[in-house]
Amino acid sequence: MTETAFTESEERLALRAAVRKLAGGYGRDYFVQQARSGGKTTDLWLEIGKHGYLGINIPEEYGGGGGGIGDVAAVCEELAAQGCPLLMMVVSPAICGTVISRFGTDEQKRRWLPGIADGTQTMAFAITEPDAGTNSHNITTTARRDADGWVLNGRKIYISGVDEAAHVLVVARTEDARTGKLKPCLFVVPTDADGFEYSPIPMEIVSPEQQFSVFIDDVRLPADALVGDEDAGLVQLFAGLNPERIMAASFSTGLARFALDKAVAYVKEREVFGAPIGSHQGLAHPLAESKIEIELARLMTQKAAALYDAGDDMGAGEAANMAKYAAAEAACDAADRAVQAHGGNGITQEYGVAGLLVAARAGRIAPVSREMILNFVGMHSLGLPKSY
Repeated sequence: MTETAFTESEERLALRAAVRKLAGGYGRDYFVQQARSGGKTTDLWLEIGKHGYLGINIPEEYGGGGGGIGDVAAVCEELAAQGCPLLMMVVSPAICGTVISRFGTDEQKRRWLPGIADGTQTMAFAITEPDAGTNSHNITTTARRDADGWVLNGRKIYISGVDEAAHVLVVARTEDARTGKLKPCLFVVPTDADGFEYSPIPMEIVSPEQQFSVFIDDVRLPADALVGDEDAGLVQLFAGLNPERIMAASFSTGLARFALDKAVAYVKEREVFGAPIGSHQGLAHPLAESKIEIELARLMTQKAAALYDAGDDMGAGEAANMAKYAAAEAACDAADRAVQAHGGNGITQEYGVAGLLVAARAGRIAPVSREMILNFVGMHSLGLPKSY
């Protein structure tokens, strides 16, 4: 955000154009074919890594582009807008890359960031548990010290892309020696570690990236698997959650743009009663509403990213939650309107819009539900009493 508060820099716009061109060479057909055949989008992932887009927010000295969360969010959005929404963009470079960049030791940064930046060592993120979704204070995965390091035990659920990851950044809890209370800490766990197992969760979303249940049974880790300060785990955890929300917003606005583009192209060409159906206000107005909703959500997302990159974590937290809420709503509306604009064709595989309904709907649930965002805004923005 440079020339004015409402426009992106020429460099950011050039980045968007380059990613758009690259992703357009793959497109929605590639993405869906990989998903339905059980394949992966590894070719696309490695290509965006090779061009420096995947790790654009990683410090240059560790193989990244030295940019901010706004840059990697732009990459995420443009991929989704070309029909290739890569969920691991939210996880590997944005959450894990940010946490390690900010809080990891020099050795941890050298060990893990270059692979995150070029896509060869993807890192997943594991926080959600069967009995600890929104309420992360209920996490029961524990880490205890032993003579050689740490031993982890617990279970995680709805963990994205574990089968494509070399490591997982796991949120666990350790005992505070002074108080005896449990406190959150973050550990990097190799996916091939003894005692670390995972199984896929069948999902309705059309995506090559799968969700997994993860089982952690006496997984032994060296002492330096702990990221950052053992006593600052909560601060470090939330440092990764603002980028997560910003990226989720970009993911949703990209999906919304793709759905809207499909709908607009269709209503311009489809003729009924001797005129393109887009000439009728019954179709044109809902699509115009989606355009407005998308642009509003994009603007709030850019504000959130700018605040985060400027070091304003509190301001970024409010804006990121609002952006994520607005973007998810815009995506759901755009997907629904795209299906309706296509009529019966909208629920066929050939036209490729019905599958967007579930993908867009997931944005209202994850990574934080719309209801919890409304709770946050009610409490922190409006000063209302806590309601839960």
